[in-house]
Amino acid sequence: MAFEGLSEKLGGVFKRLKSRGHLTEADVKEAMREVRLALLEADVSYKVVKDFVAKVSERAIGEDVLTSLTPGQQVIKIVDEELCALMGESNAKIKFPAHPPCVIMMCGLQGSGKTTHSAKLAKYFKAQGKRPLLVACDIYRPAAINQLQIVGERADVKVFEMGLQNPVKIAKEALKHAKDYGNDVVIIDTAGRLHIDEELMDELKNIKKEVTPDEIILVVDAMTGQDAVNVAKSFDEALGIDSVLLTKLDSDTRGGAALSVLAVTGKPIKFVGLGEKLDDFEVFHPERMASRILGMGDMLTLIEKAQNTVDEKEAQKLADKLKKNSFDMNDLLEQMKQLQKMGPLKSIIGMIPGVGGKIKDEDLDQGQAQLKKTEAIIYSMTIAERSKPTLINPSRKRRIATGSGTKVEDVNRLLKQFEQMQKMMKQFTGKGGKRRLGLPGLGGGFPGMPM
Repeated sequence: MAFEGLSEKLGGVFKRLKSRGHLTEADVKEAMREVRLALLEADVSYKVVKDFVAKVSERAIGEDVLTSLTPGQQVIKIVDEELCALMGESNAKIKFPAHPPCVIMMCGLQGSGKTTHSAKLAKYFKAQGKRPLLVACDIYRPAAINQLQIVGERADVKVFEMGLQNPVKIAKEALKHAKDYGNDVVIIDTAGRLHIDEELMDELKNIKKEVTPDEIILVVDAMTGQDAVNVAKSFDEALGIDSVLLTKLDSDTRGGAALSVLAVTGKPIKFVGLGEKLDDFEVFHPERMASRILGMGDMLTLIEKAQNTVDEKEAQKLADKLKKNSFDMNDLLEQMKQLQKMGPLKSIIGMIPGVGGKIKDEDLDQGQAQLKKTEAIIYSMTIAERSKPTLINPSRKRRIATGSGTKVEDVNRLLKQFEQMQKMMKQFTGKGGKRRLGLPGLGGGFPGMPM
């Protein structure tokens, strides 16, 4: 994930600060030198780093901090607040016009993920009860229209296309179509180039002039680091963008673009892409991102992911089974599927306060492999065995191990862990049969979870 290196370095700086009962001005200056280096290594703009460190230093050297009973924590609080200010005080939302449709124009360089993220955005709005329409205006890149149709179908969103006709005409006709058929959001996927050129900008300006978009979103690849910020600045100067959608934030990128975009361009990041799937998409919350960077997790986003993933009827069915103490292997399998829908294990654990930075990549890989192994073992059981694991005797264990490509000891381990899990469930239900609903696996309940 992005910011891993930065989080680790900042964590070390703050650990040393918190270990000291009293801070001097020299201590703060030394810490700020390390913060500056950490930010520069994360590919944050030099000017942004300079201004950021100056603001934090000025506040941290104040009398209120140095004479505080917890000066280290006070410094962390200041860094947190300044990180939020750097990325935007709060989540910037798209403003919908009084009379629909809301026209959103997606632009960016080739390879930034513009087409896929147009579909992700459409799916996001569809989940909010909107009726989005995707518009294929990239007539130059081979198979671009076909790609939009494929991702549009996956998102269950209609795609408007007119083949290889003039993009300006396509955009104009799409707007008429949206008004006629009641689409309240129109997302225009425009053409990209390998680099910014006059021809590209002229076409985008003509589309803008014809359809008057309510929002121009620039899609930039976080992996390009400071180049992403330069691209944002160039597009804004030539076209006038309203916001940025940052893709590939799940990669090993250093994340500097997320900390530099607003400061350099004055345009906020409104959405981020976190993977290849259409659900790997989030609204950008500066305060939550700051919390992740400082190793404090992001429980709000984790809860939202769980709420969006877990089916209410299934959750109620699970709650009823827990009250009756009838949680079985089928339920465990279903919960594992729900967990996998929430995204990569690495990103989920990274949102849990105090946990993400302490778990090594190899442990996460091992945990992911263990989950797959557990799934294979359960699938190798009969319906009766899943419902009543106590039926599984030594000969059945051998059959299950052979069927799942595992060993008998793996089956034994799963059965023992499941038994412990059932005991834990009993403790949760309590006398009144009440229980906090959620995914059991997030607390280490799933066999193989590296927690």
